[in-house]
Amino acid sequence: MEHTPRRSWLCVLRRYIPASLMFNFAWEVLQLPLYTLWHSGTLREIAFDVAHCTTGDGMIAGCSLLAALLMAGRADWPAAGGRRVWLMTLALGVTYTIYSEWTNVHVRGAWAYSHLMPVLPLSGTGLAPLLQWLVVPTTALWLAAGRAPWHDRHA
Repeated sequence: MEHTPRRSWLCVLRRYIPASLMFNFAWEVLQLPLYTLWHSGTLREIAFDVAHCTTGDGMIAGCSLLAALLMAGRADWPAAGGRRVWLMTLALGVTYTIYSEWTNVHVRGAWAYSHLMPVLPLSGTGLAPLLQWLVVPTTALWLAAGRAPWHDRHA
């Protein structure tokens, strides 16, 4: 039997937000070559966009988790009901990402993918930002809760 310290929901939230910001910042930097800004932007523009996107990512992450907790959370979360909250958090983040990427790339033209970005056939959404909203919240929740978010200690 795995022994992990019991963490309160407040403790998990306090750990999740900074962890999410840290991982989203790293992801934004690593995926820069997949956007045209990497090749055409100035250092100042790139730095601004990374800071802007990381801030937005933090808001999406926090709002997704809070909405998931409101809709699917239990009073004894994160000890129980973690799987539902994790899946809802991912679903909300992925849904928003598909909408945001489609709007900003195809409608507003606020940013553009480079030829290196793999895209989904139907929506035209970049694979990297989509994976971001599967990997980062999972990793941040794992770190914040001290265990895999899909594992409930008790049902």
